[in-house]
Amino acid sequence: MLNRYLVNFNLAELKQEKDEYLVIGTGIAGLTTAINLSDQGRVILLGKEELKDCNTEYAQGGIAAAISKEDKAILHYTDTLKAGAGLCNPKAVDILVKEGSRRIYDLIDLGVGFDRKDDGISLTQEGAHSCRRILHAGGDATGREIRSSLARRVRENPNIQVKDRIFVIDLLVNNEQIYGVLAYDQKQEEYIAYLSSVVVLATGGAGELYQSTSNPKVATGDGIALAYRAGAKVMDLEFIQFHPTTLELEGVDNFLISESVRGEGAVLRNHAGERFMSKYHELADLAPRDIVARAIYEEMKEAEADCVYLDLSHLNSEFIIKRFPTIYQTCLDYGIDITKEYIPVAPAAHYLMGGILTNTNGETNIEGLFACGETASIGIHGANRLASNSLLDGLVYGKRVADRAIDYIRDIEGEKLEELTIIYGDQCSEGINIDIDKLRNKLKDIMSDQVGIIRTEGELRVALAELEALLNCLNFDLSDVSGFELQNLITVAYLTVKAALVREESRGAHYRSDFPESRVEWEKHTILQKDNQWEELSIEFE
Repeated sequence: MLNRYLVNFNLAELKQEKDEYLVIGTGIAGLTTAINLSDQGRVILLGKEELKDCNTEYAQGGIAAAISKEDKAILHYTDTLKAGAGLCNPKAVDILVKEGSRRIYDLIDLGVGFDRKDDGISLTQEGAHSCRRILHAGGDATGREIRSSLARRVRENPNIQVKDRIFVIDLLVNNEQIYGVLAYDQKQEEYIAYLSSVVVLATGGAGELYQSTSNPKVATGDGIALAYRAGAKVMDLEFIQFHPTTLELEGVDNFLISESVRGEGAVLRNHAGERFMSKYHELADLAPRDIVARAIYEEMKEAEADCVYLDLSHLNSEFIIKRFPTIYQTCLDYGIDITKEYIPVAPAAHYLMGGILTNTNGETNIEGLFACGETASIGIHGANRLASNSLLDGLVYGKRVADRAIDYIRDIEGEKLEELTIIYGDQCSEGINIDIDKLRNKLKDIMSDQVGIIRTEGELRVALAELEALLNCLNFDLSDVSGFELQNLITVAYLTVKAALVREESRGAHYRSDFPESRVEWEKHTILQKDNQWEELSIEFE
């Protein structure tokens, strides 16, 4: 049995703060939502760490949008559906590509300085896109540039109260209606309740499930886990995208080597120095991410090697340095001159297509609870996200969530939430002897070894048994942020394995070597919802 809350508490004894809107997360989705909500009311914006600690900061390649004369929204729509391998929500994708261009111009008005060429915005190509439609800023620092501009607007806004180093532990819900959140203030070292009729979860992904990831340490699936504990539905957690090319050096955290590097002409080579991607897909080095990641995996396995190589040496050195300054300097710091030498690369966990189930306005099955960005699952990305659609997702759906949340507040105007009383004491708070770092590392080993790029029923069942042995950790009041993160990771890992076992086919980022083909009967979504038991599984048909 999964307990409802991670800590014991008495709501009446906690410090409380209340406002009209509460947004959790400081990436592009959270910042966009907060800015748009602030036009109509006061917003509390909670960050787990500092404002810059989010996946958006690490997004290099750019943001996709059909803004050129040669491009059309229908082409972007078609490319997204094709990459999504039959599981995209067509309505959600249609909204993404049609509203995307308007949101891009919002960013330009905000001061985001997209790189320019001649008299227009410079666009690049990336894998599985049919034309050049990727906007970039600062060469390969697009996420940082966008986040900085949004964060500046947030800081200047008197209607937005930013509170960092606040860890949201659980949602406060009564009769399937949101009341706020239970949180831990890491600065004051105290629990606090933030109350609101609207809560927006924009907490990002869960790359920390794996040993190798392009994500920052904060990506521990918190929003998905706490929403699940509160009774929210979660969808498609088996679809975890591995980015094909991250810097692979012993003792060094995986550093993202943007897909746009291949878009500008770089090629993949194996240990024999041979180009190999044409063996796996007609688009070769610009094939969809899931195909490139599996191809690299197979080449590494055949050569019994830890990496393959990305070759830019045939490109103009001045162009490389100007176009990819962050990648160039980072590799140079590790002794690799990418203008002359191959970059050793390997796949790493990058993006979660699944998440909290929402409609196209970001609403969940809990009244007043919204979700957007990577922590949400609307079906935009299907089984495999198209490159550079993630920032656009956060931008478009952050705005839509804000618009709907404002209407929601108007709809319930005059309705006063009943006084909420919670006294919770089901967590064991005595005799705790848990080595959090050791168990977190063990969980990452389980996921990396058994639930990686290629999966089998045998390996998944081994993972399930090993994770079931960790479930007892969820019944302790660990009263520590690292402990809460561990409990959330265990929850998301367990649900991921359950979903991966159910889907007996291969589709997009979920590849089962024991079921290597896609099957028409599996053109549907897996939904998990806590309901008195550990979990119950249902399947949503499109």
